[in-house]
Amino acid sequence: MTDTADTAPLFDTVLVVNRGEIACRVIRTLRALGIRSVAVYSDADRDARHVREADLAVRLGPAPAADSYLDIEKVVQAVLSSGADAVHPGYGFLSENTAFARRLEELAVTLIGPPASAIEAMGDKIRAREHVAARGVPVTPGAGEAGWSDAQLIDAASEVGFPLIIKPSGGGGGKGMTVVRERDELAGALVASRRVARSSFGDDTLLIERFVESPRHIEVQVLADAHGTVVHLGERECSLQRRHQKIIEEAPSPLLNEATRAAIGEAACEVARSVDYRGAGTVEFLVSDAKPDEFFFMEMNTRLQVEHPVTELVTGVDLVEQQLRIAAGQPLELPPLALSGHAVEARLYAEDPERGFTPQTGTVALVREATGPGVRVDSALVDGLVVGADYDPMLAKVIAHGPDRATALARLDAALAETIVLGVPTNAAFLRRLIAVPEVQTGALDTGLIERSELAAPATPALARTIAALVEHDRAERAANSAWSRPNGWRLGPHRAPRYVIDGEEVAIDAAVREQLAPSIRMLDAAGETLTVTVTHESRRVTAHVVRAAGDTWMHVDGVTHRLARPTRAARLAEHRAGLTRAPGAADPTIRAAMPGAVVALGAATADTVVEGQPLVTIEAMKMEHTMLASVAGTVTLEVAVGDQVALDQVVARIHPDEPEPRPDGDQGDPA
Repeated sequence: MTDTADTAPLFDTVLVVNRGEIACRVIRTLRALGIRSVAVYSDADRDARHVREADLAVRLGPAPAADSYLDIEKVVQAVLSSGADAVHPGYGFLSENTAFARRLEELAVTLIGPPASAIEAMGDKIRAREHVAARGVPVTPGAGEAGWSDAQLIDAASEVGFPLIIKPSGGGGGKGMTVVRERDELAGALVASRRVARSSFGDDTLLIERFVESPRHIEVQVLADAHGTVVHLGERECSLQRRHQKIIEEAPSPLLNEATRAAIGEAACEVARSVDYRGAGTVEFLVSDAKPDEFFFMEMNTRLQVEHPVTELVTGVDLVEQQLRIAAGQPLELPPLALSGHAVEARLYAEDPERGFTPQTGTVALVREATGPGVRVDSALVDGLVVGADYDPMLAKVIAHGPDRATALARLDAALAETIVLGVPTNAAFLRRLIAVPEVQTGALDTGLIERSELAAPATPALARTIAALVEHDRAERAANSAWSRPNGWRLGPHRAPRYVIDGEEVAIDAAVREQLAPSIRMLDAAGETLTVTVTHESRRVTAHVVRAAGDTWMHVDGVTHRLARPTRAARLAEHRAGLTRAPGAADPTIRAAMPGAVVALGAATADTVVEGQPLVTIEAMKMEHTMLASVAGTVTLEVAVGDQVALDQVVARIHPDEPEPRPDGDQGDPA
């Protein structure tokens, strides 16, 4: 890290045109360098952490990104009104927008990033492939041009070969990417990919490429200054992905040897030189697991990457600081590359892995972030944060560094166990299960590993249900205004221990349970909605953090967060009645939204006859689409229309199942 104690500020004021954890992370380095920071925010982010941490904050507009963070003229007005002499775009939003870069050039405001010409050259995947191939960098077979129709891409697919992958030409982050294994799947996949590309990037141009089976996703961090110096800071392994988006990254890669590291690093530097690059950038490659000395260019991200902290931890280089110095015209002054130890990052998302990693919303009721040796957390989390459906669902990054890979993984697991977020579903427990997979522990990774692994969540432990019942029992005791209304009060007839329905199961709080657990319940706030419960369980002291939010009990105990359903009596009765009309083992004909969001497409109309598995309703949220399928065959009634906003578990369609055909002998079977 460069010593900045006696260094004059590189810029006077830098506006950070982003939100969430990356805005907070950039502001941290600006503060360390003595540079005034300006945050921008939408109405949804008025009370966000990055707004609180900046020296000044400027409102952009309503919650939708198109009306706030992506509105170039509103951002320009914020730059002018704040007096900023430079802009840091973070990643996503306007970070790779050529029009924005050129607009800042017109204003003589410095973009903390590459020149518009470099963004333009690498921003289109089709032209980028052609450009680097001409410089001798290997690329995978592919096809696609601006203006190509679906029919032209389908025709070209025969030459590209199957399996293939569809990619939006103008975007990144895995959005709109789809693997297609059979020709008859291609037409439908192209329609969906175009829709996501158009909504995410404003450009529905698509590219198709040969899909490399069992690939490793490896990227190289480069830095380039205005004086002709281009260096790389080693590689990052990013093969652990779901929906073509990274969730675990590490540096260095456990796959590469020193010779391949040098070769892939030089290839990345050549890509940067070819576009006269300046600033921090990342060149992404596909590497064959079977032949790790073979690599193929995928794309160049002309910005900072989400996973940049792992490189910072193993090199000791603050990449945001280097971005600022390069943008100010200073030459790179870094020692030769030397990697120290190993670092692993996990992305904490507001999502439900058990529902296909669908984004989730809610209000964060309690946050406790991990600490300890080698642990770093880049976060936008605060108590009371409202997680909506307008933006990417990433909440924070938990990073661990150690002298070797095994130590880094162990520290990451401990940090994830210590991370508490109550009120909004997250993938923290899934991340812990993932890094415990033997292939992850040994470094035998590829981009399909998550899909192949059995990572289903274990059943909610009885201890969690019992603690939740104890909390309910304690609340009832406190609320009682007479001996008759107490849970353990006077009764006519035999004594019956109080019972509570927790997550679908009845838990009795009898004397044996109370004696065994010996609970100690302490209120943490005036409303009594956040509690710490300490119990004795199997000869050990266990502490649970408990919150009641949105009708459920949220609990973090033994390093795992549980959401314990507390349906009302009316809801339980309705579910019971629905089950009475359904044959045992039959699928539920009521189709509910797997995530909150906007309805963007319908696969049927009311009164249509549908077959099991037929697409019915497609919902989009946080730049991700999820299609609800018919659970049974029958006649459908749609409860929503295109453009409607839906909540999690809202009924979007109902199916009247087909009557079973009678047997030839007239026997309808044994009703039992």
